[in-house]
Amino acid sequence: MGFGTLLIAHITFNIPYVILSVSPKLRQMDRNLVDAAMDLGCTWMQAFWKVIIPEIKPGIVSGAIMAFTMSLDDFVISYFVYGPSYVTLPVEIYNYTKKPLQPKIYALFTLLFAMILLLMILMNVLQARAEHRKTLQHAGRAASSNPFRRYL
Repeated sequence: MGFGTLLIAHITFNIPYVILSVSPKLRQMDRNLVDAAMDLGCTWMQAFWKVIIPEIKPGIVSGAIMAFTMSLDDFVISYFVYGPSYVTLPVEIYNYTKKPLQPKIYALFTLLFAMILLLMILMNVLQARAEHRKTLQHAGRAASSNPFRRYL
């Protein structure tokens, strides 16, 4: 029991989440792109790395984020397969509930909360800016395509 068993358990638990994220991207991909790349001189491996991987990269990234989140949250699997040499954060937090908390644990919780809060604020600000930029572009196109603009 140690890092190896913990890694195998978390990989086994998280494979379905990654598959559910990547398989729709594979289904959306145009199969003719690989054939076109191979017709243009790519080997199968070059077509894989230069065509398939960039096409499914959003699914890979979302699957990795989902797997990381689920792995960080999954206490039960970690608790049953961890060893004394390697302890995960959820198991460590659980172990601290059995005894009085040290101030460093409060600092850890504060840092985790602050990091998540800042990340959520940053994502909301970036999304609002992108939507505002898109609205301005759309309004600019609509004004320039007005056929009566020269008469106004």
